Amino acid sequence: MNRIFGRGKPKAPPPNLSDCISTVDARAESIEKKIGRLDAELLKYKDQLKKMRDGPSKNMVKQKAMRVLKQKRMYEGQREQLAQQSFNMEQANYTIQTLKDTKTTVEAMKIGAKEMKKAYKDVKLDQIDDLQDQLEDMMEEVGEVQESLSRSYGTPDIDEEDLEAELDALGDELLLDDDTSYLDEASAAPSIPEGIPSDSKTNKDGVLVDEFGLPQIPAT
Repeated sequence: MNRIFGRGKPKAPPPNLSDCISTVDARAESIEKKIGRLDAELLKYKDQLKKMRDGPSKNMVKQKAMRVLKQKRMYEGQREQLAQQSFNMEQANYTIQTLKDTKTTVEAMKIGAKEMKKAYKDVKLDQIDDLQDQLEDMMEEVGEVQESLSRSYGTPDIDEEDLEAELDALGDELLLDDDTSYLDEASAAPSIPEGIPSDSKTNKDGVLVDEFGLPQIPAT
């Protein structure tokens, strides 16, 4: 049958807003360039009119400038229309994308809720409470063991007043037992000789001799 009647043309893909926006923006850019060229032409005519005297030639240049200005106004109107079209499509595209993102978010939240319910089924509150009680009991038992290990043996009960009295007496004993031997050593030290020491010495007979062992001549 396809050979007899031929195959139908494939359907064109549906329009895409992003592609439409790009096309409209390209047209607006082309019109913007045309407006720029018309502005340059208007400036040229304006300079010519300033230099020309009134007459047919000036009127002819003025008519040309008026035609260019009309074209510019027309292009400016088209540019505004294209800009509005592009803006409207961008808003529609943004809304569509927002809805898609919202749908994806909702689906992800649904999956997350299912996973939470599934995981919650494996959680037993009674088991958690029992585990907490067991841990608390174990901590108390460990504390009792530590207290038992730190217990002292054979330590007599001591009165606090007796300890204070002993502490006060200990201070007096320390004052009395201070070592004063350095005072005795200082008193037993030899006295400091007075006067200037001389080199005179005596021999075995008691005669004064000089440093060479010769008898000294008494001073007159």
